[in-house]
Amino acid sequence: MAKHRDDDMLDSVSKVKLTASDYVIRGIGYVFISLFAIACILPFLIILGTSFETEDNIITYGVTLLPRSFTTAAYELVIKGGTIWSSYLLTIILTLIGTGIGLFICAMTGYALQRRDFPFRNAISFFIYFTSLFQAGLAPYYLLMTQTYHLNNSYLAVLLPLMISSWLIILMKNFAKSVPHELTESGKIDGAGDFKIFMSIVLPMLKPGLATVGLFLALGYWNEWYQSSLFLQNMDVLPLQYRLYKIVNEAQSLKNSVAAQYVTVSNLPTESLKMATAMMTTGPIIFLYPFVQRYFIGGITVGAVKG
Repeated sequence: MAKHRDDDMLDSVSKVKLTASDYVIRGIGYVFISLFAIACILPFLIILGTSFETEDNIITYGVTLLPRSFTTAAYELVIKGGTIWSSYLLTIILTLIGTGIGLFICAMTGYALQRRDFPFRNAISFFIYFTSLFQAGLAPYYLLMTQTYHLNNSYLAVLLPLMISSWLIILMKNFAKSVPHELTESGKIDGAGDFKIFMSIVLPMLKPGLATVGLFLALGYWNEWYQSSLFLQNMDVLPLQYRLYKIVNEAQSLKNSVAAQYVTVSNLPTESLKMATAMMTTGPIIFLYPFVQRYFIGGITVGAVKG
């Protein structure tokens, strides 16, 4: 019955006649949306076009949408030696493991902190929020990771710090508030334990929140390079972002050192190399976003309005 009622409502809405002013407003809206979409995608296309441009043309004419002299020298320099594929694989593994475990921890923590029958939820929420306001600094953090946890030259130094954050816990807590308390109570009446209630009742209802927090976690792991620069100095396989960062810096240093010796190295694609590395890092994550876009937009709305 409800489905038929919704269909009838949609039919009635579709039969409403639009006036001339409605068409004008819609047309203006479509124009502004189209211009905004072009403004968003144009920089990406410029980066793509410049990544296939020669170094001389970039220095002479600047960045371009369509390359004047098509070349793949920048991409060849990036993939030279094959180490980039190992970095891709490592980053994918770190992203999947860190996002999966971090998402599960954030969901459990956020759900527990919004439970009405949890006596210490306000105090723990305060301590979690308080830690987001202050930081000890780089030196104590480095000593903690290397001297106390002994995570120097360990991939755990990249995996663990990004797995959970106070902001994501607070965000997931707001999502968990949308789950009716009566559902958890009915689960208890049926004899289900807290973990069973969380896995069978609460978790399926947190899809928008899981998609939103999961996307933030995945982006954090995918774009990570700072932790790697601090703790992965002697590793053979480096995460993708740090590997590309080192490639760009080494190419720039090589060009400067050779230039100091009065040798022409204008064909070394340092500028287009920056564009190529940007394309190689953002490309995969762009293809991921459409799959979570529906949940992400809805999740941001829910997380924003829930207090």
